[in-house]
Amino acid sequence: MSRPHLPTSPAAAFDPTLPAPQRRIRLTAALPPPLQELLAQGRTDRRPRFGEDGFDGMIEQWFPPAGVTAAQASLARQTLEDLSGTVLAPADSDHLLGRVLTLLSHFPAKGLSPEVERMMALDWAEDLGEYPAWVIDAAARHWRRSRKWRPSIAEMRALCEELCAPERALADRLQALADAAPRGAAAPDPRAQDPRALAMGALRRMGQIG
Repeated sequence: MSRPHLPTSPAAAFDPTLPAPQRRIRLTAALPPPLQELLAQGRTDRRPRFGEDGFDGMIEQWFPPAGVTAAQASLARQTLEDLSGTVLAPADSDHLLGRVLTLLSHFPAKGLSPEVERMMALDWAEDLGEYPAWVIDAAARHWRRSRKWRPSIAEMRALCEELCAPERALADRLQALADAAPRGAAAPDPRAQDPRALAMGALRRMGQIG
């Protein structure tokens, strides 16, 4: 049985060149309407976060509204899979390694052999491998335009986290919706994602058709 298609893929609406708020608005607008409604009905709590050095800013936690159905959870899961496989898909290893080597070449380190430089780049590629190509590219571009020294891996990871924070936050909310269906709920019929099937089911429940 073929997998039902989303009305609009998040990837089709995604433009990494836009500012973060606009990217999130466009991605949210590309989601199926039922998910847009659930996201708008959710609740966000803000609380302080503390690290080893004390106060480390505020952290947000989003909670889905009550009454999420199995069909809605399935749609959220499908949408999350699409988002994770496109917008948030990890960068190709060759692209990532090439980007890292190029960035480091702008900040040459004295006394390091080419072999050591390459081994260091492999460490970078491993530690940045979870991020999409557009995030790696944006982080490298930002660093070489605004810094005069070679970045550390920790600094680059922090920059990557900041750059893709809106997209990851949306993914977290979709995951919360996917996990919000009642336990033991039966898997929905694939036709449940078809608006016409949903409308027919509603009419039957209302007793307007046989």
